Amino acid sequence: MFLKVGAKHFLLAIFISLMILVSFEKPFSSASPPAIAQDIDQNDEKRQMYIGVNVRGEYTNLQHERYPNSVFPKNYYEDSFSLIRDSGMNLVRYLFYWEAYERNPELFIQELQTVARVADKYGIKVIYDNHQYQTSSWLDPKNGTGFPESLFQNTDDHIFDKGSGGKTHHESSKIWWTEWWDRSIEDTDGIDGWDLMADFLKKIVKTVDNHTSTLGYEILNEPQIHNDNQWEKVGEFNTFMVKELRELTQKTIVFSQQIPGSKHSDVIELTPENIAKMAPDNNNNTVFKFTLYRLPEPGGYHDDRFKTYLEAGKISGIPVMIGEWNNVERVKVEETDDDGNKIELYKVDAKSSDIDQRRATFFVDKFEKSSVWGWAYWNWNYIPNPVAPTNLLTVTPDGKIQPTKYLEVLKNAISEIYGEQTE
Repeated sequence: MFLKVGAKHFLLAIFISLMILVSFEKPFSSASPPAIAQDIDQNDEKRQMYIGVNVRGEYTNLQHERYPNSVFPKNYYEDSFSLIRDSGMNLVRYLFYWEAYERNPELFIQELQTVARVADKYGIKVIYDNHQYQTSSWLDPKNGTGFPESLFQNTDDHIFDKGSGGKTHHESSKIWWTEWWDRSIEDTDGIDGWDLMADFLKKIVKTVDNHTSTLGYEILNEPQIHNDNQWEKVGEFNTFMVKELRELTQKTIVFSQQIPGSKHSDVIELTPENIAKMAPDNNNNTVFKFTLYRLPEPGGYHDDRFKTYLEAGKISGIPVMIGEWNNVERVKVEETDDDGNKIELYKVDAKSSDIDQRRATFFVDKFEKSSVWGWAYWNWNYIPNPVAPTNLLTVTPDGKIQPTKYLEVLKNAISEIYGEQTE
């Protein structure tokens, strides 16, 4: 009897010792990125912890004729990825432009190779984002970026004249995107635009896919939709691109929300059901990305919009990520369109835009509780921006990176939500 009781006590002691050891495991640290699951589980059985920032480069972000006045920092990627890692993050959404590749293919590819190599070194995962903003610098020479100029010159009329406008309310932009979804855009040699983009993206895959840091690829940032019959056409486009890329890679493929992105748009009906139509037929290892530029406070418009995109992800059975987020204030302004009509637009108000500790922590906590696949703060850019919170760094006159106060705010938010390592 004594032996039997002693054995039970012995086993109990071992069990208690194991529990004590487990209890002393160190939680996630702001100085160490959270553990990353190796496989995406579409049913969320394995939580993903991809948290990071959007990063802009030099030759991968050029436009056809513009060149930034800012000096590209020395040791930009080494210093940047080191700071990102030490702030508790493990993800970079890396922006590049198709037109930048056409401007200088050699330097473009060389920079991608540098990004992948340095990301390997610092344990950073990278999503390579085929970015566009206001369509292209061809349509908007001042602010536009994205598609190469060869896709706007194969026409006999003047619809796509240089500088004719690439925003959602410009007629040239509406017509161009409509033709893009109808797959009738060709370059000056008469080659189909979808095929050209697929070939371009394959060059990116061939350059970086063998790196451990490469998490995946984003097909196209924020495509424009100008009619409800285009939701399914975007889905056909994404289906085509996924099929093409799957010939070379099995890594994550991201597809993006559309613009206009307002639920009050008079152009499209922004419902979860419509948004879900953009999903590719083959949704294996795919992620749906959307943006959030205002605090999603309970009961408010931006919280409702946030839930709309989450619901779209559930309908399509695809994980979602917040590919860009910040707290940016917009004000209503009146402009004249191409036909001389007065139209109301919302533009960023630099003076009132800000993100303090409360707001940053609220965002991160919201994302954690919503079980999103990942998120990336906007942004990390060596080029100054008049909207202060949208840049986590400045560059000193001697070409060195200097973090802004917003990096500390973001770092504190990460530490507060995910825990801080104890010695």
